[in-house]
Amino acid sequence: MAVNSQVITDRYAIYNGDCIEVMQALPKEKIHLSVYSPPFGGLYHYSSNDRDLSNCDDYGQFFEHYAFVVRELHRITMPGRITAVHCMDVPRSNSGRDSYRDFPGDIIRLHEAEGWEYIARHAIWKEPLAVRLRTMQKNLAHKTLIDDSTLCGVAGADYLLIFRRSGDNPVPVFHPTGLMDYYGEKPLPADVLPYRGWTGKQTENRYSQAVWRRYASSVWDDIRMHRVLPFREARESDDEKHVHPLQLDVIDRVVVMRSNPGETVFTPFMGVGSEVYSPLMLGRRAIGAELKASYFRQAAKNCELGAKGMFLDGECADLFAGVDDGDFDAPMLAE
Repeated sequence: MAVNSQVITDRYAIYNGDCIEVMQALPKEKIHLSVYSPPFGGLYHYSSNDRDLSNCDDYGQFFEHYAFVVRELHRITMPGRITAVHCMDVPRSNSGRDSYRDFPGDIIRLHEAEGWEYIARHAIWKEPLAVRLRTMQKNLAHKTLIDDSTLCGVAGADYLLIFRRSGDNPVPVFHPTGLMDYYGEKPLPADVLPYRGWTGKQTENRYSQAVWRRYASSVWDDIRMHRVLPFREARESDDEKHVHPLQLDVIDRVVVMRSNPGETVFTPFMGVGSEVYSPLMLGRRAIGAELKASYFRQAAKNCELGAKGMFLDGECADLFAGVDDGDFDAPMLAE
């Protein structure tokens, strides 16, 4: 296979190419976690490339092609480990008389058919007015309520679907002093803060328990919606207005809960690099594939910052203190 461009370091590897061909070059059962947001079943078109999954003729063909992604992810993922898929219900139109496709349900059925176990779903709450202003969704307009409220809609949640690969996990993901950080917008109670990093009985670890109650919730209503990577430079003149990276709070939670420091996280639809940047900032290694060149170029910039431990506000983190410096298997592919 050939890729258009690639960046390979001792901490991450990113490829500008078809994610299927990139995954076929990876060894089996070496990925510890994957997290990504697939094209939303034809809702948006990201490019005119024939290899672009968003360019399918119809919804059914999308799932025929997406099955190859899910199948390859199963092959490269360690037994018993996790893939996390960000998605939403897909509107059939924006006519003002809309109905929806159960995109999350179809993703679940596909994963189960390919050997994954469906184990969790988090709903990510979105503020209705913000959704209306961003998408101009007609059934969210107050005028619709005034004229005929039978046509009113909702500001649909995003969903994070969690699947476990078949087989037994050979390396537990453990947290000996509980959860050390909270990624969200609602401050924790002051009286739990002294328990952060508690080394005594974990039944006494009030900090980790407070964070866990929020992370274990089926509804995440505390995600910082604007905590995203820079992306505007990646947009091209023919891009649709939807372009917006997955929030880092969502990715950070998945990476911390579902992988160990030093392990490898993969994303098949890298975009501007959020699902590579977050693992790097959290002391993991990462591999990403992105078909669109402008997104890849922005991802390269963002991932370089992540590898240096650069926060969005310019601060630096000591990423790999105490992390095992094991082998990182990322192939150099032909260009």
